[in-house]
Amino acid sequence: MTENVTELNSKEFDNFTKEKIVLVDFCADWCMPCLMMAPIIEKLSRKFKGKIKFGRVNVDDNKELAQKFRILSIPNFMIFKNGKIKERFVGTIPLKEFEEKLKKFL
Repeated sequence: MTENVTELNSKEFDNFTKEKIVLVDFCADWCMPCLMMAPIIEKLSRKFKGKIKFGRVNVDDNKELAQKFRILSIPNFMIFKNGKIKERFVGTIPLKEFEEKLKKFL
């Protein structure tokens, strides 16, 4: 995706999310709300660089992860802290609101 957002698959997922604070964006290339959120995720990944890791999971390419986390609607965002899900939210979210959600975990 970008230098600040890591494309994840099932092999890398657990290792990527096991330490620190991680935001994972479950999305698909055909999903218009996902495409609308991409620039917001990119801005946030730059703003929180070094504090929060950002990952992206394409649900079409990683069906096993989508099933494991019961992804029924996208975009679907999960915040992990040391491998545990701390928060989950679905749909488009304005930049400022998303930023406030992330700040709670710093």
